[in-house]
Amino acid sequence: MQNIIRNIQAIQVESSVDKIILQLKQLITSGQLKPGDRLPAERQLAEKLGVGRSYVREAILKLEFYGLLRTSPQSGTYVSGLSIKVLDNLISDIIKFNKDDFSALIEARYYVELDAVRLAAERRTKQDVIELRAALEDYELKIEQNLNAVEEDMLFHIKIAQATKNSVIESMMAILIPDLIKNIIENNICGKDRSKMAITEHRAILKAIEENDIDAAENAMAAHLDEVLQVARTAFAANQIVNK
Repeated sequence: MQNIIRNIQAIQVESSVDKIILQLKQLITSGQLKPGDRLPAERQLAEKLGVGRSYVREAILKLEFYGLLRTSPQSGTYVSGLSIKVLDNLISDIIKFNKDDFSALIEARYYVELDAVRLAAERRTKQDVIELRAALEDYELKIEQNLNAVEEDMLFHIKIAQATKNSVIESMMAILIPDLIKNIIENNICGKDRSKMAITEHRAILKAIEENDIDAAENAMAAHLDEVLQVARTAFAANQIVNK
């Protein structure tokens, strides 16, 4: 029985971002896009692909983070100077990374966010606080109306990453957060009332950032993420038992 379970493959459902990355991969490996070539503008790509610009932006951010694309504010986004073979392999690894180990992604997000919120509490500006407060108000409004608040939840955490003033942390969060939050909420991993409970937790995080209280910010974030971290660790432990 254990051998059967071990050999069962999870069903992989491609996200819109993954489909965009795959299309870019095909353009690169077919030679239509070569190292050094400039990509079409985000707006043009979104229109051609039939998706929102946010999906295109997220795909580009992921590829930038791994060094496969580079963006110049003056002239646009370019394919990196790596060979086509290297680009092909790296893009395949990125798509695999997004899906293979949900528990590992949650654990990675936990520790990245603890560091991020400490830096945010230390470095935040008045404008950061204004944007965080607005993101939190938007989230609360959606929850009070019993509407899906996935995007508002993501935005609150992304605003924390932006407040760190560390572009690498911001890019890492842009990679980790969207898939995780969508999966957690849409699959009801932490229970149906979790979104309402998160309001109080978000407020505690924001309060600590506003007050430049680094330790309180870390503690509030740890409390906010603890439940889903425990779910991930339970899944990891169960997987270890199955694979013995």
